[in-house]
Amino acid sequence: MRAVVLREHGGPEKLIYEDNYPTPKIGDGDVLLRVRASSINYHDVFTRRGMPGIKVPLPVVVGLDVVGEIAEVGPYVSDWKIGDRVLVDPINRVEGGLMGETVDGGLAEFCRARAHQLIRIPDNVSFEQAAALPVAYGTALRMMKTIGKVKAGEKVLILGASGGVGVCCVQLAKLAGAYVIAAAGSEEKARRLEELGADETILYTRDDFLKVIYERHGKPHRRRFVEGGGVDVVVNFTGGDTWVKSLRALRLGGRLLTCGATAGYAPQEDIRFIWTFELQILGSNGWEPDDIRELFQLVGDGKLKVLIDHAYPLEQGALAVQAVEDRAVFGKVVVTP
Repeated sequence: MRAVVLREHGGPEKLIYEDNYPTPKIGDGDVLLRVRASSINYHDVFTRRGMPGIKVPLPVVVGLDVVGEIAEVGPYVSDWKIGDRVLVDPINRVEGGLMGETVDGGLAEFCRARAHQLIRIPDNVSFEQAAALPVAYGTALRMMKTIGKVKAGEKVLILGASGGVGVCCVQLAKLAGAYVIAAAGSEEKARRLEELGADETILYTRDDFLKVIYERHGKPHRRRFVEGGGVDVVVNFTGGDTWVKSLRALRLGGRLLTCGATAGYAPQEDIRFIWTFELQILGSNGWEPDDIRELFQLVGDGKLKVLIDHAYPLEQGALAVQAVEDRAVFGKVVVTP
């Protein structure tokens, strides 16, 4: 079958398009999926580069988010039949493992999946929309709603707002009734974020976002009897040199929400701000299957937009991963075999 294969870690050139990769053989409890779409996440970039402490069995087909139609059903599989439209929960919550990392993922014509990982795709959600949901939108939903408990009237600063996680965070914050400040890397992305619902934007490539927050919303004050400025929530999954500035942008008792560190996982820290401003640092990791079902409902009801920047053919799968790595996208990119 045709597939995009990683045989050794490294740069974009290490993802190779092959037309004779073995078609998966299924066993007990498996299904064979004819892949209709797979979306790219920054985790796919990390898998290609190689991650400290994580051993990836090579060769591997990358692609965490996988959707398609069931082409074959293995022994001891019930409730599923050939032709069913399904999404594969990327996390194997029974035997362990992750699609596109420990087992072959979605950048291929066919994909083997465990039947217990399947979630039915509603008729009013397309394959491309479904493929964009699990890792990015699922992570955003858990971080903003379950962990972060963003609520009406709060000021929420979202860094990295134009990526897959970011565009969902913007929409979820608006659905909750929050005032959204979105940080973007270009005027075009800022314009699109405002169209999506952001109340204001900051061009972090031009301006220091912390100074802009102070200018527009005042400087936080550590005394409980003094009304200070700042924001209620900062969403930061970039890390790096934005970390301490994010702490300093928060009002007394503010919350910093994080679900990743795409720009560096070992930033300079200043813990003085954490105790003097009574800040809460809330980490969020992944999603639950019910989060995906809730996202299906939101998308189907028209309350949540799935923003797909570009759809690549399978032969250009390596380019799709590079586009995400270069932050040259607004929302999500998908690969359609």
